[in-house]
Amino acid sequence: MKKVTSKAKKTIRVKTIKENETGRNLRFQDTKTKKEMTDKGFVRAIKKGEYDGYHIRHINGVDTPVSNPNGISSDNLG
Repeated sequence: MKKVTSKAKKTIRVKTIKENETGRNLRFQDTKTKKEMTDKGFVRAIKKGEYDGYHIRHINGVDTPVSNPNGISSDNLG
């Protein structure tokens, strides 16, 4: 008998909806609640623990939201 396995596709929780001319992510949307956030608002929400799949990096002097690494490039912020 053949064993059947299935991988549940991970739903992207937050997507980037606006970037500046250098590619820095400026606005985000929570795909579950449809809430839109600025980069600063998303950073605050991550720090409050509202998005456990994301963390903050300090890039070029600015707190920047980034998704936690998982080996799947298609679900990175972008």
